Amino acid sequence: MRALRLAQAVRWYLRELTGEAEYERYCAWHRRRHPHAPLPSRRDYQVLRAHRAEVAPQGRCC
Repeated sequence: MRALRLAQAVRWYLRELTGEAEYERYCAWHRRRHPHAPLPSRRDYQVLRAHRAEVAPQGRCC
């Protein structure tokens, strides 16, 4: 049981670290907001995200 929890925690951490979970959250949001529009590919999402970061950069402490 403990090994399963550890494996789930590691999986969660890696998905957050690689951005996979972020893309899935975006897809869920996109499906709710635009149910009839096609989902952008992961690559298209990354390009969109990079463009938004350049247009409106957010201040970071580090």
